[in-house]
Amino acid sequence: MRITLEKDHTASQDDALLDIYRKLRPGEPPTRESAQTLLENLFFNPKRYDLAKVGRYKVNKKLTLEVAHDVGVLTEDDIVRTIEYVVKLHAGADPSEYEVDDIDHFGNRRLRTVGELIQNQVRLGLARMERVVRERMTTQDVEAITPQTLINIRPVVASIKEFFGTSQLSQFMDQTNPLAGLTHKRRLSALGPGGLSRERAGFEVRDVHPSHYGRMCPIETPEGPNIGLIGSLSTFARVNPFGFVETPYRKVVSGQVTDQIDYLTADEEDRHVKAQANTPLLPDGTFAEDRVLVRRKGGEVEFIPPDEVDYMDVSPRQMVSVATAMIPFLEHDDANRALMGSNMQRQSVPLLRSEAPLVGTGMEARAAKDAGDVVVCVQAGVVEDLSADYITVMHDDGTRRTYRLAKFRRSNQGTCINQKPIVFEGDRVEAGQVIADGPCTDNGEMALGKNLLVAFMPWEGHNYEDAIILSQRLVQDDVLSSIHIEEHEVDARDTKLGPEEITRDIPNVAEEVLADLDERGIIRIGAEVSPGDVLVGKVTPKGETELTPEERLLRAIFGEKAREVRDTSLKVPHGESGKVIGVRVFAREDGDELPPGVNELVRVYVAQKRKITDGDKLAGRHGNKGVIAKILPQEDMPFLEDGTPVDIVLNPHGVPRRMNIGQILETHLGWVAKTGWQVDTGEEEWKERLRGIGADAAPAGTNVSTPVFDGAREEEITGLLDSTHPNRDGVQLIGSSGKATLFDGRTGEPYPYPVAVGYIYILKLLHLVDDKIHARSTGPYSMITQQPLGGKAQFGGQRFGEMEVWALEAYGAAYALQELLTIKSDDVVGRVKVYEAIVKGENIPEPGIPESFKVLIKEMQSLCLNVEVLSSDGVQIEMRDTDEDVFRAAEELGIDLSRREPSSVEEV
Repeated sequence: MRITLEKDHTASQDDALLDIYRKLRPGEPPTRESAQTLLENLFFNPKRYDLAKVGRYKVNKKLTLEVAHDVGVLTEDDIVRTIEYVVKLHAGADPSEYEVDDIDHFGNRRLRTVGELIQNQVRLGLARMERVVRERMTTQDVEAITPQTLINIRPVVASIKEFFGTSQLSQFMDQTNPLAGLTHKRRLSALGPGGLSRERAGFEVRDVHPSHYGRMCPIETPEGPNIGLIGSLSTFARVNPFGFVETPYRKVVSGQVTDQIDYLTADEEDRHVKAQANTPLLPDGTFAEDRVLVRRKGGEVEFIPPDEVDYMDVSPRQMVSVATAMIPFLEHDDANRALMGSNMQRQSVPLLRSEAPLVGTGMEARAAKDAGDVVVCVQAGVVEDLSADYITVMHDDGTRRTYRLAKFRRSNQGTCINQKPIVFEGDRVEAGQVIADGPCTDNGEMALGKNLLVAFMPWEGHNYEDAIILSQRLVQDDVLSSIHIEEHEVDARDTKLGPEEITRDIPNVAEEVLADLDERGIIRIGAEVSPGDVLVGKVTPKGETELTPEERLLRAIFGEKAREVRDTSLKVPHGESGKVIGVRVFAREDGDELPPGVNELVRVYVAQKRKITDGDKLAGRHGNKGVIAKILPQEDMPFLEDGTPVDIVLNPHGVPRRMNIGQILETHLGWVAKTGWQVDTGEEEWKERLRGIGADAAPAGTNVSTPVFDGAREEEITGLLDSTHPNRDGVQLIGSSGKATLFDGRTGEPYPYPVAVGYIYILKLLHLVDDKIHARSTGPYSMITQQPLGGKAQFGGQRFGEMEVWALEAYGAAYALQELLTIKSDDVVGRVKVYEAIVKGENIPEPGIPESFKVLIKEMQSLCLNVEVLSSDGVQIEMRDTDEDVFRAAEELGIDLSRREPSSVEEV
């Protein structure tokens, strides 16, 4: 500090003020008044400077001040204390009191919730409005001024609309299943306005930090470039008014755990010593052991005496998010695979019949209720009346309430939202009870997939590299079938040549094509449609040429009807089919609000039932994903001793190196739950534990729960496998090893080694092969290069890139290569001639010069390089833009080359 003062050449307060002014405003003449104003505006003027409540809270906390929370400017005390803190930090004072802040600590990172973000947008809008009002006040006549003439609310409206319309954080809700919606609402993002960008974020920001414990899940985060930047709120976490994430702890007083719950922020937590949730306790709440495993500041772990403990976790699942807490045996899975498991649960498709998992974690009912896709009774009473569409409850106080159910609605992802009652007339219902299931729920429990009988074994190499073998039974019985609803939309606009019209009267279309359209030209509900079928008839006026006398006569007789129109009807896209389940019509004349220039809007909803098929993606809850490679007849599947065929065959090689052993434990416990068990009398510790929780016996088909970090142990599973009920022949098919003798379905011979068999919960993911399969003959081309567009959405072709060209070059396949680079791509003349030759049944003609080569030559000419194309005998080839033969051929084939090539599927 002395050296700093020695370097300071200012002698008085005025000198210091002027010196600061010169540095901040170089080139402006310094005066004491202007210097004083500048300094005050910088830090001490509430209109120019605002710490906000959270800033004042952090300054007070860091510098141990007691300034009032509503003081948003800096005080002299703040500055003095800051200098004092920096000096002591430099001098190496007490490290527990004076330390450098960790920027990644959750005590220094806060959430800006949606309210705060909207508030900022409104502030921006109001500032713009203020500017406009000030301008108008100076320009308008004082006598004639009214509030209406002064105030224009458009800037405020625009800024709010801009936030909801274009902000990175205003997202299209993920509605694949209820868990996806719940997780999306609990998402934490470091991206967006005022945040980081993917490119700038380093490893430290993305990494797991000890202060994340109980606040942000260390498992659930995306796999791609956003890893670590997007997280999920932990199960019990909440956000305090300052935006800091708090997590609950049980208070420990003199070694005794009380039921008092304190919510602590990350920096408050650092001052305390915390024990974990499953530390053994005696009935009076004291610790059972004389040394307790605890966490200290910075994630350090040690054993200490019970009376030194301050807090205890409230639950073992406290540190993970909702999706992660629904993975049984999470503690036996590698974190990378657990990450995939929690992410893939969100992609699970609602099935025709939902089935709760045999092996759950106890989170399912709460997650289903909190997701809001089930109907919950508000007040206790008796079910008076119900149907598929509504449930009426007569409450105890004599009032009635009718709950409407959603039927076959489309979610944002095209999955089906359908609610069905789970109570009956005359049933007594309590407040908070689930009375109707939604998608992916079974009796009020989250049910994302199906329990299938699995065998872990290779099968003729067909399940190599994570491929999956399924039984035909799952297809026949619609076990993994789901309903998908697509929305198709068409609008009738005003064009320069006149309004478009939605009509049944379409030119040059056979009557059978229009058979399912009603008199308005809109398809009837219940019609089966396939690719290319007309959903909504629409005609658009064509550009008119000079009319002939005959046409003028027709126009005079028939009026506007004889005008030239072209067919722009809405048709079913390639690869889609199904049944029309709904139609909505919006018209400006009916008072509906439509975008400018749109007179009528029609939406058609087409539903299709998709059975499971090879190419679809399935996954378990442990990151064990795969694609169906083969669907075998039921009689060819491996079967158990009593003749039961398995449903699914997974490859055992997918387990050891991925280290997700949870799936094997789930398989064993699933078998125990499906067959039921009876534990005999005995003094073993695991038997005593099961008796303690009343789980020493259960009938077949009992759902069991194994909470994360506090679930079934290995000896319990082994013992239960030995205690399962025998089948109808009195045979226990699987013993303590969890393995059974399987027989080959094709030969009836037993396999040489026992195979792990049991029940595993399998999810059908949204990556369906029907949405990905795509083929093209001819279609839209790019404007400049004349090459086919890419991707299924554009109805494009397959890219034949550099490496593929090298492969053909390496094989010397010159003609195949020439064909790919010319007539199959951008030789405009050649491809029309080839089309003609194919239609007429002639030989394929020689290819011409590709369009992209012409573009390259034009680019070289623009660089003043005169490039000429020579034939094999050295004669210059003239590069003509058009070719009479092409136009003749095109005309014969009905191809219109006079307009630009279409650039979208709709135009095709």
